[in-house]
Order: sequence, then C-alpha cells, then structure tokens
Amino acid sequence: MVVNNAGYGLIGALEECDDEQIARNFETNFFGALRVIRAALPILRAQRRGNFVNISAAAVIANYPGFSIYGATKWALEGASEALAAEVRPLGLKVTIVQPGPFRTEFVSRSLERATGHVPDYDVSSGKFRRLLETMSGRQPGDPIKAADAIIDAVASENPPLRLVLGKYANDKARRKLASAARELDAGGAAGLATDFAADGGAEAPR
Repeated sequence: MVVNNAGYGLIGALEECDDEQIARNFETNFFGALRVIRAALPILRAQRRGNFVNISAAAVIANYPGFSIYGATKWALEGASEALAAEVRPLGLKVTIVQPGPFRTEFVSRSLERATGHVPDYDVSSGKFRRLLETMSGRQPGDPIKAADAIIDAVASENPPLRLVLGKYANDKARRKLASAARELDAGGAAGLATDFAADGGAEAPR
C-alpha cells in the first residue's frame, strides 16, 4: 500500500499568492505525490497487487475563496488518480482518493501557509475564509483516529471505493454539490446537447 498524505495548505486569494508560493504548493501536493506513485508503480505492477491511497481535500468537492491554489493542487491529484485507477485496474492494482472534511489535526495551525500579498478588496471573501479557519484549530469535528480506521477498512475491502468521503461535513457537502451539478446540467442541457453534428453524431466517445 502506498499512501500519499504529504501536503500543506496555501491560503490567500489567487491575486495575493506569489509565483514561488504557487509553484511550491504544486511541487509538494501534486508533483511530490506523482513522483511517489511513479516510483512505486513498477514494484506493484510486477507483483500484480497493491493499493494507492491519495489524500485529497473537501476543497475538491467544492472549493473555497482563498483556496484557489491549494484546491487546484488537489484537483490535479484527483484527475491523475482517476486516470491511474483505470490504467492499473486490469493489472490488479487499486486506487482510492480520500476526501476528508475538517479533522482535528495540525493542518490549520502548522501546515497552512499565508499568501505573501494582501489586497484589501479580498478581505470580504478569502480573508473571511482565512479568519474562519483560524477559529477552527483544535475544534474540528473529525476524529483522525476514526478516519485512519475508515481508510484501512475501505482499502482492505474486496472492492475499495474510488472516492472515500470522510466526515459528516464532507458528506453533506458532496451531496449538495451533486444536487447543484444536476440542476446545472438540467438547466443547460438543451443548449449543450445541440452542439453535436446533426447527421451522424460522430464516433462513440469513451465512457
């Protein structure tokens, strides 16, 4: 089993983060995980068994103001993980993406970098979210020990889920997101469906 849990947050509006901060956050949260996966793949592929557990974030379910970069790194990891799961499934390997809500770890107090810039116009959006995070440290509803047990149980099962959503907050958030996405799809359905060639519909796309 390979667990990609290394990572840290970057809080600040997109305009407030500097290039070095953005590159460093991607280097750790996305490229670091990718390097670990690529290093382990030949070993797991040769033995035709193994699991990858990639820790994502609730920011991927629906992102927050101030988490544009951090959320983007986790979106990138999830996109790669989805394709990886399809690539290695015929080889006996499995991938699980973990989407945790707020758990009582040191993420907010120790693993959250602040943007170097400050633009007062964003105080009402990303600034508000940053202040909220600072009040949550040590008061998050999620129990890390129970989260670890849930991950172990899921990965040890015969058919581990592609996504494992942890905590009531993240589960509620995921259900709201799915309902919102369904409404958006219905609202734009006619216009979206009308964009195919009328005659033959083209080649069948992969599902």
